[in-house]
Amino acid sequence: MVEIREIAEEASGRLERVGAHSHIRGLGVDDNLMAKPVADGMVGQTRARKAAHLVVKMAREGKLSGKGVLLAGPPGTGKTAIAVGIAKELGEDVPFIVLSGSEIYSAERRKTDVLMEAIRKAIGVRFREIRKVYEGEVASLDVRYEPHPFNPYYQVPGGAKLTLETTDESKKLEVGRGVATQMVELGVKEGDVIQIDAETGKVVKLGRSKEAKTSFEIETEKVVPKPDGKVIKEREFIYTLTLYELDEMFARRSGGGIASLLFGPSTGREISSEIRAAVDSQVSEWVKEGKVKILPGVLFIDDVHMMDIEALSFLARAMEGELVPIIVMATNRGITNIRGTDVRAPFGLPLDLLDRLVIITTQKYSKDEIREILKIRSKEERIELEEDAYNLLTEIGERTSLRHAVQLLSMAGVRARSLSKERVCRDDVEEVDKLFSDVKEAMEHLKNYEKDLLS
Repeated sequence: MVEIREIAEEASGRLERVGAHSHIRGLGVDDNLMAKPVADGMVGQTRARKAAHLVVKMAREGKLSGKGVLLAGPPGTGKTAIAVGIAKELGEDVPFIVLSGSEIYSAERRKTDVLMEAIRKAIGVRFREIRKVYEGEVASLDVRYEPHPFNPYYQVPGGAKLTLETTDESKKLEVGRGVATQMVELGVKEGDVIQIDAETGKVVKLGRSKEAKTSFEIETEKVVPKPDGKVIKEREFIYTLTLYELDEMFARRSGGGIASLLFGPSTGREISSEIRAAVDSQVSEWVKEGKVKILPGVLFIDDVHMMDIEALSFLARAMEGELVPIIVMATNRGITNIRGTDVRAPFGLPLDLLDRLVIITTQKYSKDEIREILKIRSKEERIELEEDAYNLLTEIGERTSLRHAVQLLSMAGVRARSLSKERVCRDDVEEVDKLFSDVKEAMEHLKNYEKDLLS
């Protein structure tokens, strides 16, 4: 049993978790296939977003088999954001796996094993079971952080105290590290409606409560009614495991049915092709029995030009399989060598793989689009800026890069809070701009001191 116990003392607090693309809610394309200039956390790139929306429709109709997607454009033009938007559009619990082209190289593992593992992680299997759960609206949440065991400068969740409310009762709970980590990863905050499995500690975020105390002008999350009855109840518990997680479970256990299969201890055995075949066979049987549903996710491979000919050939073959996710690749290269050969090709990819890809290009952001993105990021990070600060950050983003401007936004927010300011002013942005260099400025520094630097 996972450690969850009721507590008597008051628990309150606020949980904040901001990722590079945590503001993305979809592609921002309406039913008439028109991309709005600003929608679902996306700004600009209307042509690319409309193309990505058609890719989603193809996937839903089952017509993307044997194909992949290539996002091509300069750095910082929203390629990763579009891939995240594709995953969001496909629905809830759809796996989204990010892999860099250079990650597959290891002295301990074969490249094809790393790619196969990523593909299996990007395919979900949705289960439905009647289980005992804690369910309610999060009335208060206080996550306790502690130093990471291997890096004392990095804080990780060590536990949490929360209050769950229904229309009939309220309970204060204390949960352990595993449950707290899941809540942080899901971005759970006050006003959200969640389920916590009493036996396994699996957390499911159902949506935003209609009765939430805090409201937003534009609500992008699913709105659900506040649960009724008791906090502890029996519910149909819906959760998703990936094929890779099932591979691991089959590797350490045999037989026992679904319930005993899902909740056993981990031993970390190596996954063989025979085990994967057994998992595929079992999942196929569950699908026929109506116990599970397959959720093909998105495997996003950034810097795909870093892969060599062997890995690219493996991907081309994998696209033709039955159980395969939507493979989205990204590159910022033009005509370049295919790694491992002397052949030059578009994007550094062999022509037989390019023939299987639908190619979507992205453009550089305009000044107005940079400003809009900075506004979205400031809201996401809960940083208030004065108009002069917005103008200066926009100028910096246009002069250097959008990524550099977003990084300065975060730094300026930290500086303003350290000086007990409620809003970031132009002076804060100017100061952090002096302290931190963009890539071009850093290169100039290297040129000026190249004789004094070690080579």
